[in-house]
Amino acid sequence: MTETVRTHLRVRASELVGRNWLNTGGKSLDLESLRGKIVLLDFWTFCCINCLHVLDELRPLEQQYSDVLVTVGVHSPKFEHEADPVALAAAVERYEIRHPVLDDPELDTWKAYTARAWPTLVVIDPEGYIVAHLSGEGHADGLAVLIPELIAEHEGRGALHRGDGPYVAPEPTSGTLRFPGKALFLPAGRGVGTAEDAGSWLVTDTGHHRIVELSTDFQTVLATYGSGNKGHADGNAATARFNEPQGLVLLPEDVAADAGYDVVIADSVNHRLRGLSLTDGTVRTLAGNGVQRLLETGPARVDEEGAAYGTRLEADPLAVSLSSPWDVVWSTKLNAVVVAMAGVHQIFSFEPTSGAVKIIAGNGLEGLLDGPGAEAWFAQSSGVAEDADGNIWVADSETSALRKLVIDDAGSITVESAVGKGLFDFGFRDGPAAEARLQHPLGVTVLPDGSVAIADTYNGAVRRYDPATGTVSTLARGLSEPSDVIVDHTQVAGAEPLLVVVEANKHQLVYVPIPKEAQQVDEGAAQTHRPKSPVAPGPLELAVRFTAPTGQKLDDRWGDPTQLKISSTPPELLVSGGGTSVGLLRTLELSSDIPEGVLHITARAAACDGPEDADGEIPDHAACHLYQQDWGIPVLLQADGDTELVLDLRGMD
Repeated sequence: MTETVRTHLRVRASELVGRNWLNTGGKSLDLESLRGKIVLLDFWTFCCINCLHVLDELRPLEQQYSDVLVTVGVHSPKFEHEADPVALAAAVERYEIRHPVLDDPELDTWKAYTARAWPTLVVIDPEGYIVAHLSGEGHADGLAVLIPELIAEHEGRGALHRGDGPYVAPEPTSGTLRFPGKALFLPAGRGVGTAEDAGSWLVTDTGHHRIVELSTDFQTVLATYGSGNKGHADGNAATARFNEPQGLVLLPEDVAADAGYDVVIADSVNHRLRGLSLTDGTVRTLAGNGVQRLLETGPARVDEEGAAYGTRLEADPLAVSLSSPWDVVWSTKLNAVVVAMAGVHQIFSFEPTSGAVKIIAGNGLEGLLDGPGAEAWFAQSSGVAEDADGNIWVADSETSALRKLVIDDAGSITVESAVGKGLFDFGFRDGPAAEARLQHPLGVTVLPDGSVAIADTYNGAVRRYDPATGTVSTLARGLSEPSDVIVDHTQVAGAEPLLVVVEANKHQLVYVPIPKEAQQVDEGAAQTHRPKSPVAPGPLELAVRFTAPTGQKLDDRWGDPTQLKISSTPPELLVSGGGTSVGLLRTLELSSDIPEGVLHITARAAACDGPEDADGEIPDHAACHLYQQDWGIPVLLQADGDTELVLDLRGMD
């Protein structure tokens, strides 16, 4: 292979600075100790679904180039809870991260590398120089081209050192459950394990990649579904495979009889919905082709919103691309399963009888915006529950919000927010809903009195929202990352009401009493600790850098293959320049009356593999790739601020 010669000014990589190292056997690392290796810095935070996607994208590359490539996860937290070293260690284990991780709680290394978004990837060559700065997902194919180029270049110069990297595996957690996600009550008679009159509990044993049926003592295992080996395979209870399953819902008996299965499971990392028959233990795939969904459009185009809301996406549900389905609930009004599609910040539906998959709310932009379903913004919705009126309550984790889908008799949907302010606002505060704060909630359920219980995950609490009074209170605290909360259906008449809480980081289900008088907690409101970019009022020139990987060409068959979507919080911050249009350059006009705010920027680009045909065009059979990233850029308006903002979607140094 011809050596690649880099003649431009090279930038030396900054040192790796933080509080601690994980997955190194207690050893601290520095760039000098990694000299001779290709180093891939992965700036991530464990709340971020896009960061979790990147972890999975990188695994094949880490395995293929294990003797020359060292991935270093730089954990730069968004939420206060994520700065807890115990919580970080649990997350590293939960997501089976097999590379060194730097704990960067003060964002020191984040700032040194001018990261602006989670996830951000920085490639450092064997001589310690930065060669690429990448934001968002979808860079695995480009890295698969870049890494061999770097190997050839530096091996030819004698600068590449082959051999084992610094990763040291930690001791794994053992027990019946491992980081369970969600739970579901099974009435007696619905399955092989439910011989007890009291029924049983079905649990997604997420860390073991299987489904477990437990008795009401939460200790006795009645049945297991799935081999426990990560992957995707249909079949019987012993041979089926899941990949970090999360939410599950029991279908009404008549629907289950017609469909041929009882439970719908959100198989998150497989990007699929799965069906489980409790009578014979078989598992089948219901929807999803296993390819992560990025856009609503075709395989290479960057276009407007694509399929109309409420219309079927594909004739074959197995041809639909999904993205990290996280929770599911049955909707009596829609006569369908409602799916929290965390990976694309949208709400989908799935009809078991027809197999139809539809988008019912969310336009794909990440944030908090109410209104008609097609115009609303969500942010990694992770919990759903139906109330007595047929409306759907949503735990919207990245906005630390409680949302509601109001469904009218015709099936039209309006989105409302009960609790929550925005992407960077969180806290632990009870009281009037407008002032109350949550911290990354993952689960939600409706209580018998019509109020809503919330698994307030990063606050380690169960919170209660009362629609009648518009207030928030605390039912329980001191829990270890509760990921789901369910009303206990096994109570005898006259007994004190109980909740069942999935306590993920203690690998268990627990009963939690509903107190007669809830607590009132006020530990304050907070904002994500990120540096604000000083910008000047007036014109701001925005440029997003994108360089297609070697061997790829921008897909211009349908016009400009790049796109920007821009908005702001508050909306008044942006005088002009908002909206959606092609191109990666835009002039914004910022108000002089707004002291600070957030610019919401989504960049997309489409490129396809070569070789080109005789006319220099991309052939129809070419493999095409979509690159995209959402940025929330906190800005501070000041007279001497910057008049340019440059972001990297895929920037090469």
